[in-house]
Amino acid sequence: RPALARTAASAVTLASGGAAGSEGPVAVLGAAIASFLGRAFRFDPARTKILVAAGAAAGISAAFNAPLAGAFFALEEILGSLAVGAFPPVVVASVVAAVVSHIFLGNNPAFPIPEDYGYALQRELLVFYPFLGVVAGLVSALFVRVFFGTEALIKRQRIPPILLALLGGVAVGVLVLLSKGLLVGHGHFAVPLDVFGGMSWSSLALLALGGILATSITLNTGGSGGVFTPSLYVGAATGGAFGVALMSLFPDLGLRPEAYALVGMGAVVSAATSAPITGILLVFEMTNDYEIVLPLMLTTVIANLIARRIEPDSLYSGWLRRRGERLEHGANRDILSGLRVADAFDPAPHVVGETASLDQLLEHLGRGAYTDLPVVDGERRLVGIITLADLGRLAGEPRERTAPLVAADVATPAESVTPGDTLLEAIRRLGVRGTPSIPVVDRASGRLLGLVSRSHILALYERTAVGSGEHERPAFTRPPKGG
Repeated sequence: RPALARTAASAVTLASGGAAGSEGPVAVLGAAIASFLGRAFRFDPARTKILVAAGAAAGISAAFNAPLAGAFFALEEILGSLAVGAFPPVVVASVVAAVVSHIFLGNNPAFPIPEDYGYALQRELLVFYPFLGVVAGLVSALFVRVFFGTEALIKRQRIPPILLALLGGVAVGVLVLLSKGLLVGHGHFAVPLDVFGGMSWSSLALLALGGILATSITLNTGGSGGVFTPSLYVGAATGGAFGVALMSLFPDLGLRPEAYALVGMGAVVSAATSAPITGILLVFEMTNDYEIVLPLMLTTVIANLIARRIEPDSLYSGWLRRRGERLEHGANRDILSGLRVADAFDPAPHVVGETASLDQLLEHLGRGAYTDLPVVDGERRLVGIITLADLGRLAGEPRERTAPLVAADVATPAESVTPGDTLLEAIRRLGVRGTPSIPVVDRASGRLLGLVSRSHILALYERTAVGSGEHERPAFTRPPKGG
């Protein structure tokens, strides 16, 4: 319901000329549908998160006709990693959305250009474009600070929502009039390239500042929409201003301000949203211009580094942080590095002796919460692990072939951890085994002390992340059960 309301509000905002992008509500709607499906089919949180990322990727892909950018936006911004397990569903959703978009809207670049704009001189790539990266990074940091500064200023005024929306509309209207219509919002990037060649650098710089102000006012006074398209506009104006200034300084070099405008688009959108891969792919797919790829990559990376050095927040992370959410990808690594296996493992899992018969093993089929069954010798030293899949395979084989087998014959060597290992190390070794749990052993004697599972680690991580301090408990309260 909130997603539908936001979509309707975005339609009103865009129809009235607000400075916002159409990609925001589409991505939110796709993510909301994915979240609903995840709950309806009772997916676990990890699978639901991937499904939500796939929905957002589909929205970005359809909005910009950019399936690669849509997929990498979801991986960079929502999942925060390029995990192999998340890649297939996100890519499939992004591609399907692009195909459906092609059926209704045609297979054309979102921002067609009449010719390829590249760089004619090596000094452009090695000197001019890096300087553009610095300028784009500064503008991106300014964008973020003005956006959230406007939000803070408006909140302090305590203006009624209806009056606030009216005042915001008037303010944006004034900016549009002052720009002679160039700042009016269309929901998509709509400035023709010939504008950049025919305006002075100061006029284009004012357009960039006007775009920042118009977007900040629109989205903080009740308007709804995305920030990708406004960031592209600000970037194009910034790059165009930089290119025109260079052309006036070096008239004999044959520089093309349009090329700098295109590269500026990617640099600012990547630095303002902290999504460099997305910014590079988005501009490339929007223009289909291979000539700008090298300067686009270099400028985008430099802009992102400069922006994060000045302003740690992006438009997305800043919005979340000011609402009590923190999605700092990599923070979970720091938390897990500070926690020990001794804080999380179960000291009393079901175990079996190495001489247990097949019938005794099959009694454990489907019993308990674990899918791994540790096998120990007479002194409780770990011999190996029998998985639920192993037991199922044995149950399906002819009885005469499996009757002589004992637990030691079936068990396979297993990775293990000690109570002093970090949970980060436990996660790594779980990844090596590809199973949900791993044995905990005493380093000196090799005795089995218990099992630690992904669910144990996740529960402790969640308690620690919210600062409850509930993770402290006695590590070894009772010995493992024998079998």
